[in-house]
Amino acid sequence: MNRILKGTIFLLMVVAAGLFLYAYINGDILKKPLSPKDTVEFKLNDLKLEVFYNRPSKRDRNIFGGLVPYKQIWRTGANEATTFETNKDLRIGLDSLPKGKYTLWTIPDEKNWLVIFNSKQYPWGVDDTMQPMREPEFDVLSIEVPVQELPNPVEQFTIAFDNSTDNLSLTMAWDRTKISVPLK
Repeated sequence: MNRILKGTIFLLMVVAAGLFLYAYINGDILKKPLSPKDTVEFKLNDLKLEVFYNRPSKRDRNIFGGLVPYKQIWRTGANEATTFETNKDLRIGLDSLPKGKYTLWTIPDEKNWLVIFNSKQYPWGVDDTMQPMREPEFDVLSIEVPVQELPNPVEQFTIAFDNSTDNLSLTMAWDRTKISVPLK
């Protein structure tokens, strides 16, 4: 065997050993993450909306009023800050949201949620002390929406667009709670 082939095989063995060592130290790299990333999109004519977020699961936990405290800012998902992007100006409630990319924050409560669109892009949803990274001076728009109680629990936090009745809305559901943000 020539030297180049032996060197290549040796290098591949070192890389493989490094990957196995990394997987052993950090857990199974092939294991499904607890809060997987997801992107939802809505397209209609020339309107394009997109939400990127991480989807935590209920896993027999008390969600709202427990894991996600009432009357406190929530990153609206897990891990990275949730982002909302629109290529057109939108009307949300009585206010206008200019086209652009925003981070999406919420303040859940038993009867109503405050949904906040913030113009700053954050590298993560929380800081080292697990406090939300949102800076209120960058809030562009907020809207209060009522809570809808669901008959069956939703296991994994879900954000979606609903245009089933020609009234476009951004929905969020988890456990037995659902909210709808009207978009025009």
